[in-house]
Amino acid sequence: MQVLVRDNNVDQALKALKKKMQREGIFREMKLRGHYEKPSEKRAREEAEAVRRARKLARKRAQREGLIPMKPRTR
Repeated sequence: MQVLVRDNNVDQALKALKKKMQREGIFREMKLRGHYEKPSEKRAREEAEAVRRARKLARKRAQREGLIPMKPRTR
């Protein structure tokens, strides 16, 4: 993974690198590989993630169709 450093602005380059790594899922993968995970635990985690994704998708779809009111934006 590469990031260009413009005008010796290392802080901006680090910020861009961190954003790229976050988008690619490298931090999450490092966290998961930090310790051994039993195959049964891995399977259970992946199934739970799939259920979570499906519920989130169904909730968004229902909001789009008007079945569930949209969350009010707070600023």
